[in-house]
Amino acid sequence: MSDTPSSEAEALSPAEKVKLAAAKKAEAAKKAGPVGELLVDNGDGTITDPNTGFMWKKTDTWLDVKKFYTWQDHREYVDWVNTNKDKFGGYENWRIPNKAEALTLFDKTGVKSLVDKNGTSYPIDGIFAPGGASNTWITECSDEKIIRMDLKIGLDTAYPTAEVWSSMRLIRKEGEAPPTKVGAAEPAPEAVSEKPAEASADAAPAAPAAAAPKASGGTPKPTPKREFSSEERAAMLKRAKAHAAEVKARKG
Repeated sequence: MSDTPSSEAEALSPAEKVKLAAAKKAEAAKKAGPVGELLVDNGDGTITDPNTGFMWKKTDTWLDVKKFYTWQDHREYVDWVNTNKDKFGGYENWRIPNKAEALTLFDKTGVKSLVDKNGTSYPIDGIFAPGGASNTWITECSDEKIIRMDLKIGLDTAYPTAEVWSSMRLIRKEGEAPPTKVGAAEPAPEAVSEKPAEASADAAPAAPAAAAPKASGGTPKPTPKREFSSEERAAMLKRAKAHAAEVKARKG
């Protein structure tokens, strides 16, 4: 009688053994995992996490605009979301998360699952829209150190080059001020008459890379930031060409 369980296990096919092991792991994770309130779909393109007070966009960059962004041009997407706030809950203070915030999406128990654009499951809550990407830029990233969060494994990874693309999952908190838009006309009202089209250029692909929020006047067309050296300008031009090639390839 004591040999029966092992005999039954040996009779299972390899695929059945894998399913059985996964079921046991999931059951153990449910028992060991922290008990928390369920995430809430607000029905307006936003998800609320009652355990943290965070609000997330239900969709990511890929689902919204079918493209990824380098760190240098990631603000283009953030500004686009905040400009089109009526599509995303009516809020205009969306931003990228920091590492700790992003990790609240990652389910360490392995119970939660969402399918990405390639049909691969990764451990975040299925309440989010399927078909997106499993990575996001985080605030720990900078021009000097490129860091991307991988939500498939719950780790942030540093890269030796700026030629890295990522999706984004945006977050907001009640009471936070909206981020200053890159290239927006509001911070310099005196400059509006000189470049009236600048305020509406947030949604254009090249506009965010063209302007610097801390510049006093700025220039009206996609031009490298004035404080950059010639070597940095060359690097930015290289990234712009790579970006254009990537977009052209996606469009076929």
